[in-house]
This record gives sequence, C-alpha cells and structure tokens, in this order.
Amino acid sequence: MKAMFSNGVRDAGILAGFTLCFTAMMAGVYGLTRDTVLRNETEARSRLVAQVLPAGSYDNDLLTDSRELPQADSHRLGIDSGAHVYLAKKGGTTIAVVLETTAPDGYAGAIKLLVAVGRDGSTQGVRVVTHKETPGLGDYIDVAKSNWIHQFDGKSLSQPSPERWKVRKDGGDFDANAGATIS
Repeated sequence: MKAMFSNGVRDAGILAGFTLCFTAMMAGVYGLTRDTVLRNETEARSRLVAQVLPAGSYDNDLLTDSRELPQADSHRLGIDSGAHVYLAKKGGTTIAVVLETTAPDGYAGAIKLLVAVGRDGSTQGVRVVTHKETPGLGDYIDVAKSNWIHQFDGKSLSQPSPERWKVRKDGGDFDANAGATIS
C-alpha cells in the first residue's frame, strides 16, 4: 500500500512537472509571436475593409478612423456588441462608412458581413467575413469563389424601388442561389 501511494505521488509530480514545463513553453511562444500575430490580423482586417470600397476613393487609414458602436446600434446590425464602423475619408471629408453587420438567417448560422455605404446611401461593396454555409453549395457568397455578391454594389433603399428588393423568382431584381433540396 505504501509503495502504491509512493508511485502515485511520483506520477503526480511527473505530470505536474510536464504540465508546468509545457505551459511555460506555450507562454514563451505566445510572448514571442504575439506582436507578429497582432500585426498580421491588423493587416488582414485592413485589406478586408478596403475591399468594399472603390480603389483610390479614400486617403485615410480606415482602422484608425473607426469607432465601436454602442450596444444598441450593434444590436440593430445583428451583432450582440462590439460592432465597428470605419470612416472612409478623402481630403478630410467622410465619403463612405463601412459597417460590420450580421445576416442572422444563413442556412448554417449567422453570416458576418462588411457593408460599405456611400454618402448618397448607395452600397459601395459587400464582403462576407465569416460563414458556416455548406462548402460547394453555400460558399458562392464568398467573393473569392463567385461574383454573386457584386449584384448589391451601387444599390440603395430607393434603387431599385422597395418592391423590387426581392429575388427574381418573386419578381425582384436579385439572383438567388440555392443548392438545398427538400426531401
């Protein structure tokens, strides 16, 4: 019984030693790579935000000229909290805003979007940030795989008219893609 207790204490000590060693290694790697990861995330975010605006239409740093929206406004855009609005400026004048928003009714869950809206109220561009749609069926919403999302460029609440904001099969102006069937 004494030997079994001794072996258990020894094994627990070895396990604690390995845990401590690997935790220290992971903390060290995190410390060494944290700045690089943050820089890469910032560059990726900047490139994504810039994709929804026409090239050369702004001359400021979009990430620097951003604001976190109050929770009530974030909620209106389909985001619980922490949504940002990016201000695109040319010569110091705001020419467009880029909004983080969510389409809550994707087939496989919420679809996070960036939407640029110009001073005239027209959509400058839309990009999908993340989605969980079925690969090969629902990924047409991704600009890297299809031009489908470009059909919203230049549209506004008044153009087309409100009754035309439907898919073509329902008498509207927009193409729809559906790969699902009802069994």
